[in-house]
Amino acid sequence: MKCRLLLMTWLTTSSNACMAQSKVELYGIVDAGVTRVSGLKGGAVNQLVSGVMEGSRIGLRGQEDLGDGYRAIFTLENRLEVDTGGISNRPPSRNQLPDRATYARYLLPSLPVVQQNDLQPVLNRVSDALGAQVGINVRSDGSAFFDRQAYAGLVTPVGAVLAGRMYTPGYELVGTFDALNAQSSLASGQIAAVPYAVDIRVSNAVAYRVQTETITASLMVGFGEKAVDTGRFIGGMAMYRNETFGLGVAYNQRDNENGQRSLTSTALGAYLTVGAGRLHASAAAIHDRHPSVVSGIGAQIKPLVGPEMAGLIQAAYTDAIRQDATLWHLGYRHRTGAATLYAAYNVYNDLRAANADVASYGVACSYALSKRTDVSAVLTHFNNTGLGQAAPGGGGYLGGVTARAGADSTSVALGVRHRF
Repeated sequence: MKCRLLLMTWLTTSSNACMAQSKVELYGIVDAGVTRVSGLKGGAVNQLVSGVMEGSRIGLRGQEDLGDGYRAIFTLENRLEVDTGGISNRPPSRNQLPDRATYARYLLPSLPVVQQNDLQPVLNRVSDALGAQVGINVRSDGSAFFDRQAYAGLVTPVGAVLAGRMYTPGYELVGTFDALNAQSSLASGQIAAVPYAVDIRVSNAVAYRVQTETITASLMVGFGEKAVDTGRFIGGMAMYRNETFGLGVAYNQRDNENGQRSLTSTALGAYLTVGAGRLHASAAAIHDRHPSVVSGIGAQIKPLVGPEMAGLIQAAYTDAIRQDATLWHLGYRHRTGAATLYAAYNVYNDLRAANADVASYGVACSYALSKRTDVSAVLTHFNNTGLGQAAPGGGGYLGGVTARAGADSTSVALGVRHRF
């Protein structure tokens, strides 16, 4: 009996010791507010939104200490839309595409006007189908429960190996050196979202990551396993950061569903402490000769317009969403007491004939009511020129497009955010 009691005591003690080395944490952000966005089709839109500063989310993350500098980790993070309780959203412009991807006069300018008018009903059908895909927040596939992050990994003394759905190296760098840290409609990525200039997350990926107090570096490979999704992805990033200054470089490259090289993004970023705040700057070169999603258009409409015209329309849509551009950001962040003030200026410079240029500028302020809760106000103006047509959204969603090419848009947002 005594031996049995000793054995039970030992087993209980061992079990408790193992449990003490493991930790699972529930965390999240609930961010909601009201916005007024001008310049949209039908006029200004007033609405309740989820994600004025950051996308709302609920997550689980855990780790187990394996000893000798090894740890097992995981993260599962779900998108949460506070306004509807759903897991996906659409921009205020809904399924609307830019004019350059909708109307025959932009897609097929060399054709006679009469022929353009005859083809417009077919183009409307194509645009509606594309809009149903592009209109869904490009940060989400609209169906996956853990669409924000879902990965497991092993941390070792020489770095971490991670596998699953993760942020790309390019997006991590752009977000780090953005004065807004990718928050609110004033973030640089908001003006380069339809089509998007830097892949935000990638699924079916494996990454190797090294992180110290001052240096962060990662390499990532995405296997592109879904035939209807995007193809192979590779990316890398290196950053040096301290309290005074930081700098970094990153590269993303993705193939389309046919294995052709598609979106590539090369980004540089830096920040420098100036006075009581930080000055942030970043620049990115964006190229996409073979965009994803549109490759099957010709085959779908061939029975309606014949092989020759289907080929012309296929080429027109491909050209409409190609990218050859630069994305620039300059911003300043200043913290005083419970308030954090932001100012930023962003430019998407389209180098193609379409000249779909977009610039944004504005100010934002967040005021901490406690360690976990703050209120925010954001004022952002989008200036569209040429065939530029971007509209402001928020930290948790995209704004979509304005009523017509070249139309400007202004967003005013007030929100409250709670972290747990």
